[in-house]
Amino acid sequence: PGAEGQPLSILLFDRTNVLRNAATIRLMCVLGLAVAARGEIIDRIAASVGNRVITASDLDREIRVAAFLDGVKADFSPARKRTTAEAMIEQKLIQTELANSRYPLPDPAELAPAIEQFKKAHFKDDQQYRTTLAEYGITEEDFKELLLWQRTLLLFIQMRFETGVQLGAQDVEEYFTKTVKPAAEAAHPGQPVSLEDYREQIERTLTGQRADQQMDTWLRDVRRRTHVVLHEEALQ
Repeated sequence: PGAEGQPLSILLFDRTNVLRNAATIRLMCVLGLAVAARGEIIDRIAASVGNRVITASDLDREIRVAAFLDGVKADFSPARKRTTAEAMIEQKLIQTELANSRYPLPDPAELAPAIEQFKKAHFKDDQQYRTTLAEYGITEEDFKELLLWQRTLLLFIQMRFETGVQLGAQDVEEYFTKTVKPAAEAAHPGQPVSLEDYREQIERTLTGQRADQQMDTWLRDVRRRTHVVLHEEALQ
C-alpha cells in the first residue's frame, strides 16, 4: 500500500535516508527462541553485535514490515536478507549509543496521528488494514515498533549530528548555482530564479547531507570497535 509509490517514511517524516536505513529494531533486545514440539530450538541467530543479537525471526519480520510499508511483495532472497541484516546491525550500534547516553526518546503517543494518516491513505477501513497486516504475517505492534524506531532515529540524527553542522554562505550559493538554479530554470523557463526563494530549502538539504556523512563516518568507526558477526547460514 504505497500511495503513488511513496514509501511510508517519506510520507510521514520527509526524510528519505531514514527509510533507506530505517529497518525494524527490537526495542527490548531479547533473543526469541521458537520451540518445536520436541523442544528443539529452531530460531537461529542471524547476526551478533557486541552483546546484542539479531535472530532469523527478527530478520524475517523486518523484511515483512518493510514490504508492508512499501506495498510490495516481501523479498526473502539472500541478497535482500544481507542488505536488511546490515541495516539492522547499524541500528543495533545506534541502539547501544542510545542506551549509554541521554538522548531524548520519542513518546509512542506522538505516532498516533501518523498511523491514522497512513491507514486512511491506504485502506478503506480498519478491517482491510488488519487483513493486510495478517496477509504480510505481521502484527500492528510490529508496524508501530518500526514507526517508533524511525522517529527515534530522526531524533538521534538531529541531536547527535545536525546540531553540529555549520554552513557557510559560499556553500549555500554554490549549491544554488550548480544544482537548484539549473533545475528551477528547466522546470519554469523564462521565470526569474532567486536564491532567497530557495535558501531555507537548500540549508535543510545541505544540513541533512552533512549529518548523514557524519553518521556514516561514526557508524564505520563504532563498527570497527564492536565485535560483529554475520551468520551466513541464516542469510540463505
